[in-house]
Amino acid sequence: LLNLDEPVFINNSNSGLEVTQQEPSNYREFAEIHMCTPKVLGDPGFMEMYGVDYPLYTGAMAKGIASAELVVALGKRRILASLGAGGLPLHLVNKALDIIQAELPDGPYAVNLIHSPFDDGLERGNVDLFLKRGVTIAEASAFMTLTIHVVRYRVAGLSMRNGKVHCKNKIIAKVSRTELADMFMRPAPEKFLKKLLASGEITQEQARLAKLVPMSDDIAVESDSGGHTDNRPIHVILPLIMALRDRIQKELKYPTPVRVGVGGGIGCPAAMAGAFQMGAAFVITGSVNQIARQSGSSDLVRKELAKAAYSDVTMAPAADMFDQGVKLQVLKKGTMFPSRAAKLWSLFCKYNSLEEIPPKEFARLEKKTLSRTVEEVWKETTNFYINRLHDEAKIKRAETDPKLKMSLVFRWYLSKSSGWANRGEKDRRLDFQIWCGPAMGAYNQFVKGSYLDPAVSGVYPDAVQINLQLLTGCSYLQRIQQIRNHPRLRTLKVDNIAEYRPEKEL
Repeated sequence: LLNLDEPVFINNSNSGLEVTQQEPSNYREFAEIHMCTPKVLGDPGFMEMYGVDYPLYTGAMAKGIASAELVVALGKRRILASLGAGGLPLHLVNKALDIIQAELPDGPYAVNLIHSPFDDGLERGNVDLFLKRGVTIAEASAFMTLTIHVVRYRVAGLSMRNGKVHCKNKIIAKVSRTELADMFMRPAPEKFLKKLLASGEITQEQARLAKLVPMSDDIAVESDSGGHTDNRPIHVILPLIMALRDRIQKELKYPTPVRVGVGGGIGCPAAMAGAFQMGAAFVITGSVNQIARQSGSSDLVRKELAKAAYSDVTMAPAADMFDQGVKLQVLKKGTMFPSRAAKLWSLFCKYNSLEEIPPKEFARLEKKTLSRTVEEVWKETTNFYINRLHDEAKIKRAETDPKLKMSLVFRWYLSKSSGWANRGEKDRRLDFQIWCGPAMGAYNQFVKGSYLDPAVSGVYPDAVQINLQLLTGCSYLQRIQQIRNHPRLRTLKVDNIAEYRPEKEL
């Protein structure tokens, strides 16, 4: 049964149990259980398009947590990984690409293109960089609407080859709502094509071809994930978006339908098997890769993640959309960040300026949360907006808008806390913002006592081993399910072998 790459024949007759991997002469008396390996899961079109061996990719964890080293390690085993470019300045994205392209000249790798509604220049700059550096796979995330920049990336890579539209620049669109999936499943909007034509950034031929292909090759459905998430149940949102894809395909008749995969909550083989059973073309792993030794996080963070249970997560205010009340999912065990961030939101809702905050509350804010004076925070914030973002206008508005100034001061803490975690700054340990979903707890239970368990091995796990073990465990469970579902084997007891354990390196 454990030799997953060959079929097995089972006869559960009154005379006893017979198991063989050679086709028996009395074939009709046996049940054939087909081969089931990670390479036969999902949609083969996904693997063919991206030049990978597995129907899985590792999602981009922002601010370089999905590091160049992690992308390279996975890419060398023909596993697609997305660089966590979100929240990184362009020079650091460029530096990461130097490492990745030197180690993986032929791929596979992807780079995250995150929507930046408050910094249009950053989104444009990333697209400029992708086109200049020849990045051919972008994971588009957080797009609440299409922008001219993501359209330019897609359309600038279109050409005609052998009578077919060739999409050089491939997009995996990460979404959590049907209306967002819809916009990526349809061709680029005409209004953007006209603007790009007028600016000379695309050709007439590319504008024509853009009407024949969808904006994305793949949709990555994001369910209950770490960081920004709508906490969508996987068994609700995945079927809805697959049904939407089928309706759009019937309408537009693309030569190759948009594939739909899913991530969020996938931390054990059973969750992965469930996703494939529901029809996912591929799966995405996220939180579990943060514990890998190649991730851009710190050992202090990895230590806390290794102890997390599925219930040790909560929602906390997000830095980038704080004023709108947007929240993200973080680890609550071993850190005070969730409660301190929630207190900032409470103060923001209750008062119209920093001056309105009662003296006792104000003193606690400076001493316990900020660990410095508000004046010092504002000075640092002013310097950041003027010298780094070149947005002096925002600082001028804040000087006359006390509510905006309060927001920027609070957002200083919310944005800094993830950096403290990634760098492992011990004196700010209680303020670590650790993006994490419940999948982390499922993963810890899966690897407990195995060579992937840091408590056993004394080292943090390899990203390749994390993902290969999840895929292999998924294949094992799929094969067990074949046995359970076969009409000739329903009386066969398989409970004692139904659990897969990661016993050795793959």
